[in-house]
Amino acid sequence: MALLASCALGLLGGAAMAQDFDYGKFDGYTLKVKLIGGTQYEKLYTRIPEWEAMTGAKVDIVSSKAHFDLDREIKQDIASGSISWCVGSNHTSFAPQYGDLYVDLKQHIAQAELDKYVPGTLASAMVDGRLVQLPRVTDVSNIYYNKALYADPAKQAAYKAKYGKDLVPPETFDDFKNQIIFFADPPNLYGTAFAGKDEGMSGRFMELLRANGGDIFDENWKPIFNSDAGVAAVQWFKDIYDAKAVPAGTVNYGWDEIGAAMAAGQLAIDLDWPGWASYFSDPASSKVAANLGFAVSPVGTSGHRGGWSGSHSFSVTEQCDNIPAAVSFAVFMTNDESEMMEATAGNLPTRSKTFSDVVQWFKDNNKPALAEMFPIWQQSLAEARTPPLIPQWIEVSNVIWPKVQAAIVGQEEIKAALDEAAAQATTIMQDAGLLK
Repeated sequence: MALLASCALGLLGGAAMAQDFDYGKFDGYTLKVKLIGGTQYEKLYTRIPEWEAMTGAKVDIVSSKAHFDLDREIKQDIASGSISWCVGSNHTSFAPQYGDLYVDLKQHIAQAELDKYVPGTLASAMVDGRLVQLPRVTDVSNIYYNKALYADPAKQAAYKAKYGKDLVPPETFDDFKNQIIFFADPPNLYGTAFAGKDEGMSGRFMELLRANGGDIFDENWKPIFNSDAGVAAVQWFKDIYDAKAVPAGTVNYGWDEIGAAMAAGQLAIDLDWPGWASYFSDPASSKVAANLGFAVSPVGTSGHRGGWSGSHSFSVTEQCDNIPAAVSFAVFMTNDESEMMEATAGNLPTRSKTFSDVVQWFKDNNKPALAEMFPIWQQSLAEARTPPLIPQWIEVSNVIWPKVQAAIVGQEEIKAALDEAAAQATTIMQDAGLLK
C-alpha cells in the first residue's frame, strides 16, 4: 500500500520557467484521445489548442466521460481488441488492471524531464516497475465547510449545549457525524452528501475503515474489511442516512452531484477533492464562495486519518500509431504551465516547483482563501494512502460498494453484507493467485 507524495513537503521554489522539452512536429496528424470529463477536469483541456499550434497536429477527443464510465469503456475496448486511440485518462487506482495496454513512459521521456515531477507521486504511477502514466493531479480528501453556519451564535450555543464542544470543523469522524446531523434542515440544507456507488462508495468506506484501524486486506491479501472497524464504518454512513441528514439520492451520487450541491449552498460540510476549491470559491458558480472554509480530514478511532488518495494521469497506448506525438501530448498536459493551471484551481500538482509557485500566485492575485487552503491540503499528505495498487482492486471494489450501499439503505444487515462481500473478494484474490 503505497504512500503518496512522500517528498511533497520538501519542494522546489522559483519563478515559472520556459519549457525546455522538445514537443516535436506532427503536421497533419490527428491524435485520438479518451479523456475524463467533468467540472474538475475539463479546464485543462483549454490548453489543447496550444499543443496543436506548437506541433501542427490535431486532437480528436473520441470519448469524454466520468471516470468510472470511461474505465468500463476502456475495458470493453480491450476485450474487443479495438484500441484505435492513443492517449487515455488514467488513475493510480485503475492503472494496475489494464495489463500491457500502456507503454512504459520511462522508455520515451528523458530522466531529466521525469525528475521535475514529485518523486513520491511519480513512484505511485508505476505498475510492476513500469511508468504507465504521467500524473496530472494528486487527490487527497479534505473538508470544505460553510463558515457562515459555524459562525452563527445561535448554532454555536445549541451545539455546545447538545455536545459539550465548541462548534468548529470536525476533528474526528464522531464530530463529523454529529455536525452532519446537527446542521441538517431538509430539504433546503443537508449536513453533507457522499458518493454512494462505484469506487466513490468503496473508497469512502475504505477511508473510514482505515481511520478506524482496519484495512481492505491483511499482509497476505486476505480480505479483512468485514471486521469490527468495517461494521463501524458502514454504521457511520447508515446513521447519517437514517437521520435524513443527507439527500436520499446520495446513494446514487457521483462527484459532480456532490459538488453541485455544495456550490448551491445545500450542504454544510463536504469531504471532497482539492479540484473543487476553485469552483467553490468562485462567486459566479458558488453560493458559498464568500464563506468557504477549509480543514484537514477527520481522524477515526485509531487517531489517524484514512487519507484516501491517488493521482489522475495520462497514459499512452502500446497500439498508438504515433507514440512520439502521444508522449508529447501527455508531457504537455502535465508540464509546468499545465500544473500551474491545475494548481490555481485548487488541485495538488504533480510537479515539484508548482507548489511554491502557486501559493505566491494566489497571494499576487488576491485569492486569500486559496492561499489559506494550500498549506492545509499539504498537511494531509503526511497520511495519504492509495487504494491497494493491484489489478484486482476495481474488481474487489465492485463487490464492496453494492453491499455497503445495500446495508446503508437497510436492505441488508451490515455484518452479513460485509461478510458476503469479503467472501466474493476472497474468491477474486484466490483466482488471481494472490491468496492461497
